Amino acid sequence: MPANIDLIQLETTDDATTVRDRLSFLRGRSVLLVWPEQGTTLTRKLDLVLIQREAVRSAVKLALVTHDPIVARHAAELNISAFETIGGAQRGRWQRGRSKAFTSRNKRPKDQPAVDELAPVASRLRVEDVSPGQRRVRLAVRVVILLVLVIVSAAVGLIVLPTATVVVLTTRIEVDANTLITADPAVASGQIDVENRVIPAVTLRVEVEERAGIETSGVRSLGATPALGSVVFINTTGAPVEIPAGTFVSTSAGTPIIFRTTQAALVAGGVGLQIEVPIEAIPESAGEIGNDIGVGLINTVIGALANTLEVRNLAPTYGGTSRDVRVVTEADRVRLLDILRQQIQARAYAEIVPRISEDQFIIPETIRITEERDDWTIFDAEAEEASESLSLTMRAIVEATAVDPRFAEQIAYVQLSNQIPRGRSIDLNTIEYVRGGDVALDAAGRVTFSMTARGVIASQVDTVLLQERLAGISVEEAQRFLASTLELTQDTPPQITVTPGWLGRMPLLPMRITIVQGDA
Repeated sequence: MPANIDLIQLETTDDATTVRDRLSFLRGRSVLLVWPEQGTTLTRKLDLVLIQREAVRSAVKLALVTHDPIVARHAAELNISAFETIGGAQRGRWQRGRSKAFTSRNKRPKDQPAVDELAPVASRLRVEDVSPGQRRVRLAVRVVILLVLVIVSAAVGLIVLPTATVVVLTTRIEVDANTLITADPAVASGQIDVENRVIPAVTLRVEVEERAGIETSGVRSLGATPALGSVVFINTTGAPVEIPAGTFVSTSAGTPIIFRTTQAALVAGGVGLQIEVPIEAIPESAGEIGNDIGVGLINTVIGALANTLEVRNLAPTYGGTSRDVRVVTEADRVRLLDILRQQIQARAYAEIVPRISEDQFIIPETIRITEERDDWTIFDAEAEEASESLSLTMRAIVEATAVDPRFAEQIAYVQLSNQIPRGRSIDLNTIEYVRGGDVALDAAGRVTFSMTARGVIASQVDTVLLQERLAGISVEEAQRFLASTLELTQDTPPQITVTPGWLGRMPLLPMRITIVQGDA
């Protein structure tokens, strides 16, 4: 006995369909169908077969409660448990039903009529008496119908099944258009004048202060100490030779370095006799340049004594010094002013950028200093003042012009479109815009600059029209038509592939023709 039983109380109006629907909601359960006390229902064996099949599909374990002997007999034949009362069903053992409606052939009733006996009442078994002529007519009609069906099928196949792919390579040409565009701050935002090529602009203003310094380039000499040393004068005659103070001697190699004697002397008469005399560098050779003149390099006497005396230094010279200081020049001030102006413009650009929208950009050439004052320009040293470095603190008013490049690109695109010949179209994926480097700025703040638009144009192919014109014609005619109608790349005739290949003609339905446009 099942542990949990679901009861379905049947009404006299119930049929197999309603019971099957109710069983579909009780999948996997044990269900007890209870026949009504008054009247009966589902008396046909077929009804129980259909209900039992639904129970098998839904994994429902099925039993009946009925007093109807016909229903009980059908239930027994189908191996479905039938009880007199609900209590009996709860206590009794439920059989496992089967879904077959009929018994096997070897269990067929003995009194069942033979097939031949049923022929008079079964039309499908009734043999009609048909004459040979009628049979031939019927056969001819069937053959004609079959031929018509074959012809119609073939015609439909020729119309619907063929396909064609047409590949054409059209020419591509790159074109460009250069346009002068004026950005005017007086034009309202969002308003563009395509005909006059004017777009709106925004002038931005900022006050910037910067400081910078450089090393000075001027040099001032504060004097030099001459190098010192001594030379030996050698007499080349037999008579004594007087050497006055201030006699000049020098080196002979490279740029001469000139020295002078600091005291008078007298060389005794006789060839080879000599005397040592102190020397110092003249003012023109003063400083470090006169130091370290090697032994024997001071070897020239300047003046009339050169005919009677020779000279040599027996030791290097020494002691020459120079004193120079760095000073500010006017060129330093101009150079520092230029550097600081560039720094101010760069700083102004960095401060202005956050103030514009994402769709705008600043034209770098329009960043300009519009106001400077003497009291805003402060150097820490004047010209000719001694200093190793020069600093400048400067404040200025800077202005810049910002534009929306999309407006300029619209005007450039219009100019480019005017160059496209009829029957061609531009490939939007190839368009690019380049702003020129020449920028003009007038006193009213209007900026004129150039914008170049370039792109690739190709022949326009009306796919729908081509499909209609090509439908149903031969492949050769289609190739001639395409070659005479489209601007194809040289030496690249249209390629046409028809399926099936033996057809030799384009499909009758335009929609079965695929046009593929390539570029060369």
